[in-house]
Amino acid sequence: MQRFKPAQFIFTLFAFLMAFSVHAQKLPNVTILATGGTIAGTGASSTTTVGYTAATVGVQQLINAVPELSKIATVTGEQVFQIASESMTNDHWLTLGKRVNTLLAQPNVDGIVITHGTDTLEETAYFLNLVVKSRKPVVLVGAMRPGTALSADGPINLYNAVLIAGSQEAIGKGVLVALGDQIHGARDVTKTNTSTPDSFKTPELGMLGYIQGPKAHFYHTSTRKHTVDTEFDISNLSVLPQVDIVYGYANMNPVALNAFIAAGAKGIVHAGTGDGSLAAKVKPDLIAARKNGTVIVRASRVGNGILARNGEANDDELDFVVADTLNPQKARILLMLGMTKTTNTKELQRMFYMY
Repeated sequence: MQRFKPAQFIFTLFAFLMAFSVHAQKLPNVTILATGGTIAGTGASSTTTVGYTAATVGVQQLINAVPELSKIATVTGEQVFQIASESMTNDHWLTLGKRVNTLLAQPNVDGIVITHGTDTLEETAYFLNLVVKSRKPVVLVGAMRPGTALSADGPINLYNAVLIAGSQEAIGKGVLVALGDQIHGARDVTKTNTSTPDSFKTPELGMLGYIQGPKAHFYHTSTRKHTVDTEFDISNLSVLPQVDIVYGYANMNPVALNAFIAAGAKGIVHAGTGDGSLAAKVKPDLIAARKNGTVIVRASRVGNGILARNGEANDDELDFVVADTLNPQKARILLMLGMTKTTNTKELQRMFYMY
């Protein structure tokens, strides 16, 4: 029988505690900024997957619901807003963007996760992709089912988002979106279904990677400039220029266009049919609006493809801008930020091809 050796026991215990301490120190520091949405929603029953109430659960409750987070990061939370994302405004974006930049400038913050409603998640992600001034990971995450539902997707989505935000692999990749075990880039991801959990996709251009096991696997990166490489600075901005979207359809008329301009729109994104076609009844009013100083961007309601400059309209002659591959809602964001720098259409067109 071996004798008990106090010195050896103490040495072993000390080595264990040191190893545990080093492991704890290696965990990344991730801040979760909560804004509301379905991921923070509750339903009347466990089978309620539509018709639930969004934005009812606070950030600490979201964190507590996923105790596994403590194994992959040192997590702190802030409740920035508590809204359904269809109510997101320019003011919300400016507040959120400034808070993200403030946090990322701190050496003890390694990454940020933003919980968000899915309706406008892609828009907030792209806005941040243009204004965040850090290479540290920023990951937006949401859910298609409230946390009270059977097979709720919010907890695993949140776990994956924290995993990405704390990973070395995500540094410098731009603002990311994490849902359904997939990693998407902010510029090209979009919501494609009203209610199913696999709604978020990057059509044609493709997602960036997967989450599998305890690791983020990247296979693609965006070639468009983002975050620290953009020219946009919101640090001293308190308001964004008014830009509105006019939707193209059969039998279209210029009523909505002229109403937006009368209400103070400085820019209009025309979400035209096909390759951004201009209806005969609307084209004269678009031309007149541009001559009167309103910036016009031709986009498409189709959702995929490059919008051809001087294709369905003589953009050079009309002094219009084309949206490249951006969908109308993201074209609106880039136009707003672009117009904080210039109203020169050649410069704005450069931005649409760059970002």
